[in-house]
Amino acid sequence: MTKNKTNTMWGGRFEEKPSDIMTQINASIDIDKRLYAQDIAGSKAYADMLVAQKIIPAEDGQKIQHGLDQIKNEIESGAFEFSYALEDIHMNIESRLKDIIGDSAGKLHTARSRNDQVATDFKLWVRDACDAMTSKIEDFQNVLQNLIIEHENTIMPGFTHLQVAQPVTLAMHLGAYKQMLERDKQRFINCKANANQCPLGAAALSGTGFPIDRNATANALGFDAPQPNTMDAVASRDFATEFLFACAQCGIHLSRLAEEIILWSSSQFGFITLSDAWSTGSSIMPQKKNPDAAELVRAKTGRLNGNLVQLLTVMKALPLTYNKDLQEDKACVFESFDTLILCLDASSGMVSTMSVNKDAMLSAAKSGYSTATEIADWLVRNLGMPFRDAHHITGAIVKVAEDKNLKLDELDLAEMKKIEPRIDGSIFDVLSVEGAIKSRQK
Repeated sequence: MTKNKTNTMWGGRFEEKPSDIMTQINASIDIDKRLYAQDIAGSKAYADMLVAQKIIPAEDGQKIQHGLDQIKNEIESGAFEFSYALEDIHMNIESRLKDIIGDSAGKLHTARSRNDQVATDFKLWVRDACDAMTSKIEDFQNVLQNLIIEHENTIMPGFTHLQVAQPVTLAMHLGAYKQMLERDKQRFINCKANANQCPLGAAALSGTGFPIDRNATANALGFDAPQPNTMDAVASRDFATEFLFACAQCGIHLSRLAEEIILWSSSQFGFITLSDAWSTGSSIMPQKKNPDAAELVRAKTGRLNGNLVQLLTVMKALPLTYNKDLQEDKACVFESFDTLILCLDASSGMVSTMSVNKDAMLSAAKSGYSTATEIADWLVRNLGMPFRDAHHITGAIVKVAEDKNLKLDELDLAEMKKIEPRIDGSIFDVLSVEGAIKSRQK
């Protein structure tokens, strides 16, 4: 049979070319071309090591370096032509390198497999992505911090079960999200640290007989050390699932804030007004101003959660070491990165430009008998009463105020004394929302 190969990188033992469908399902270049900078950086470090170890001549090493620099310029200028037949970014770059420098290009792959090459490229990308995400989170935290300072004394209701619970400040409420984001930031920092062992030198799975220097390539690429077990190096993607979890958890926090923005901007709450830049209108109802940016942040959490589940499902039953299933590891990671960056930017934009209706927040904080807990605490502190007894008495006081359609600080002292004679006028110090907040800030 006449040989008709399309991929000279691996086709030596094949007599027939892949079917068109096989080429389509096997190619990942549309996804992994995003790794071009990491692939070139890894190859440059690897070429330097091969020369230093006298595995390839210095002349070939120089040609490889110059060729890789040219390829990077071609990709970034848009002049590079990617080929489906060459499957992935690694083979596309190697093939173009051969076009530029000839047979010296083939020496670059000495003692290296695509297995350790792609794991290294992907780890380099995830490291960079963790840095980018950390910076974006800090940007949003700064937005929140500015509002926290501005609204240190802006009173609003705190909720449980979406019912008015106790008065708080807007600064305290937004501070909760700042703390959530701090944990999110730490997760990305930890993810980068956990990914910082270098797979290069693992080759296909069991290392190589060539005298390579794994420490040299690890150091050149900014890794802490080579990944010690070569089988683990090519087979594991927990650095990617960890990244996806960090994205999903951060997305959940942004979604919770988005939900509150949606509620607060409604006419029923009226706590905030979103700027026109972060709202949309209705095609049929002229009066509408919809918080669509917040709604989309809330919805995109589904993508982040789904991407995590997708890669966990891919990994759940893979035997050691490399399997082609691992080609499905990048699209979900890239999408989660892009999605979360967009959501962080949108959240920063919405929150930094929203107007706060302090009067509406204060009015809502005064509703629902939000200072009732302060009565119970006062009874415990001042009368030495067991809290359960104080809770029962407070409930009775609230019932009287409710029947008379009065706020707690509007109720006559005499009415409270009918329930507990030892109550005195100092109780009014904690019955206003301002007093309640002050009592908890001591």
